[in-house]
Amino acid sequence: MAAKTVAALQIGASPEGKEHTLERILAFEAAIIDAGATLVVMPEALLGGYPKGEIFGTRLGYRLPEGREAYARYFQNAIDVPGPETDALAGLSHRTGASLVIGVIERAGSTLYCSALYFDPATGLAGKHRKLMPTGTERLIWGQGDGSTLPVLETPAGRIGGAICWENHMPLLRTAMYAKGVQIWCAPTVDERDIWQCSMRHIAHEGRCFVISACQVQPAPAELGVEVPGWAPQRPLINGGSLIVGPLGDVLAGPLHGQTGLLTASVDVDDLVRARYDFDVVGHYARPDIFTLEVDERARQTVRFSG
Repeated sequence: MAAKTVAALQIGASPEGKEHTLERILAFEAAIIDAGATLVVMPEALLGGYPKGEIFGTRLGYRLPEGREAYARYFQNAIDVPGPETDALAGLSHRTGASLVIGVIERAGSTLYCSALYFDPATGLAGKHRKLMPTGTERLIWGQGDGSTLPVLETPAGRIGGAICWENHMPLLRTAMYAKGVQIWCAPTVDERDIWQCSMRHIAHEGRCFVISACQVQPAPAELGVEVPGWAPQRPLINGGSLIVGPLGDVLAGPLHGQTGLLTASVDVDDLVRARYDFDVVGHYARPDIFTLEVDERARQTVRFSG
């Protein structure tokens, strides 16, 4: 396969809501076309927002009325899948010719999920992954996904799949995705730390795959006009750090800090054969006689009706 240009779009959710965030995303159409990007990965919770520092009025054992109001506002800023926002993103994918991966907050009934959506230029919305394990107090506001949303999709750049933020630290999830043949690992996140970039390099080296990590960038709380307990008012809330990594753990582009931007690199999945010559984590370097993994991909439903 010939080399293809892939990209991480480092951008932040607008405090003015999902409509303004969508406008920010669509404004990058010309940049995506000019870059010749065939795949663009965007951050976690970009549409819907990542409410860093929000406590939703909750203490252990009780919840305050103002927290319910905060959750209701957050729920209203989430998106339906499919819905008008996914239609707009499908249009962006079609016009640019680029496959898209984007983190969203998805409404389903009265539950919210932190999800990654996959868009194909020809077919539109092509796949969805719901975060399996929200981290820490994220479990207060997000439901858990199940094994039915672990897609790997063919794109002109290669087979894509991945995980959201700290799901990337789940060894068994990584193993399952490696076994599905992921060639380009997509990692929407809001983790800005240096150790996250180490994790991305490790995953690329472990899976012998390309990794695209896209992180949100958000200004300091003082600039946003909010107060975040325990956070320095002048320190950026989320400082980015998006990067693209090669299959031997080498950084191809980034990390990009403190600014919005489209980070690009040229990748060729034919290089993966060479990279896996001495290490194929689910192939010749595995020991199925000792270790095996079973993955349940059934959709979980609370109520089933039969007629």
